[in-house]
Amino acid sequence: MKYINFKNLLLFLSLSVVLTACVKEDDLIQIDPNNDAVDSFWKTDVDALEGVNAAYGSLLTDGTYMRSTPLLLDLKGDDCKSNSPWGAMYVVGKFNSNVTDAAIYGWAYETYYQGVYRANQVLTNVPDIDFEDSALKSRILGQAYFLRGLFLFHAVNMFKNVPIPTELAAIYPQKTEAEGWAQVIEDFQSAADLLPVSYTNVSGLDAGQKGRATKGAALAYLGKSYLFTKDFPNARDTFKKVIDLGVYSLVSNYRDNFTDVNENNSESVFEVQFSRDAGGVDLGWGGAPASGWGKTSARAITYGPRAFGWTDVQPTRALFNEFQQELTISGEVDPRLDATMFYNKPGGMMLYGQDFATFYGGNAQDLNDLFCRKYQNSDGAYPNEYDWRSGINERLLRYADVLLMYAECLNETNDTPGAYTYIKPVRDRVGLPNLSVVKPNMTKEQMREQIGHERYLEFALEGHRFDDIRRWGWLQDQTKLTWLKSRDPEFDTYSPGREFFPIPQLEMDNNPGTVQNSGY
Repeated sequence: MKYINFKNLLLFLSLSVVLTACVKEDDLIQIDPNNDAVDSFWKTDVDALEGVNAAYGSLLTDGTYMRSTPLLLDLKGDDCKSNSPWGAMYVVGKFNSNVTDAAIYGWAYETYYQGVYRANQVLTNVPDIDFEDSALKSRILGQAYFLRGLFLFHAVNMFKNVPIPTELAAIYPQKTEAEGWAQVIEDFQSAADLLPVSYTNVSGLDAGQKGRATKGAALAYLGKSYLFTKDFPNARDTFKKVIDLGVYSLVSNYRDNFTDVNENNSESVFEVQFSRDAGGVDLGWGGAPASGWGKTSARAITYGPRAFGWTDVQPTRALFNEFQQELTISGEVDPRLDATMFYNKPGGMMLYGQDFATFYGGNAQDLNDLFCRKYQNSDGAYPNEYDWRSGINERLLRYADVLLMYAECLNETNDTPGAYTYIKPVRDRVGLPNLSVVKPNMTKEQMREQIGHERYLEFALEGHRFDDIRRWGWLQDQTKLTWLKSRDPEFDTYSPGREFFPIPQLEMDNNPGTVQNSGY
């Protein structure tokens, strides 16, 4: 892969890139370490920290979590759909991304490798810097390994056979999917070996800073990488290490995971830090960062309910119906339904200070439609999302996910009874009955199906569903594929190979010998 566009990228953001603390505008203007004329960079511990902050900065722009990556992760699942007027977005869930139009998926691809490049700068240059605090040096290197692993995780997971850069060079050859996963696993293991459990009890430039990668985050992504490669014993043992750290627990209010209230909470294993109060007011669309850039997300307006946002993404009726399948122990509908979507709820539902039934009452289609609620600033503080400036942190990995992935590993390694134990707290939080009472003695196959149901409801609209569908092999199982088509007509246009996105044409042009993914 050629990095022809990255030579002029500025070192983006000060320490507050990953924090919610206030930022001075001068802090956003940094020396460009990629400029050969700048001899003063990569000399001090401050340079090293600013270097790793630049890699975090690649999580904040349009190609990643400002907008594009959530769309790419969500839209192929049976939990959501798109009727966007923008063709590049509309076709994602229909498995029909255009090789000649790399909008959205191509932006993501480019930004992942921007992040890899920035992480590689740290891993190349920081070992030669003399630190008074060797522990700080280890933490910085650990974060660089984590971030490189995370960007490569996305690249391999979405694009399959991709370059795997581990050093600074001009061209990188395309690697196999297996080689990609091997490097992702190696990076997360290296990160886990170097990172602290938290930054609360460390000293140095990063002391007390929330939002930085931790040992738990590295282990959780390591376990997830093993799980995605069907190495269930290693995944099981790694998730157990996360649990045994004893620092994570589920928050009592499920909705706290999707608003700007109670961010970086006990359930958060890793989240991308957005803020309305840091930086400027311009959106970070991509390219060389500028001092006017803010650190806000466009997810809310993209997924927003009609008349409050663009409504480019909506929940499916299948998701709504599945929430009705099992009542709580008090005889109510699963409360995650109301946290996940807006709908014409009997008894009323409020959004942006408006009553749903009253606001949409003049339009029968809207009145009976479903709209996304997760990650919306809809609790009354804002009239709508049209300022494009959501400050809600993106929760990439929650402890609930660790528990359910661990339960899955237990089941796949023939400890189905043990799986019940780790599903229980996820169900307990929302008042669902004890699974060991209502569905005792399930077989391995039955538990596998149950975990599919549990994950569907717990992580709807969080970018996990299609990853689950693909790794479980449902697209190759005709019975399952037919079932998916009955729930979400977008699956009617699926064809083999289209579970991955195409390699962008620019990459094909710049890197001779690159082979396009099958199906395109």
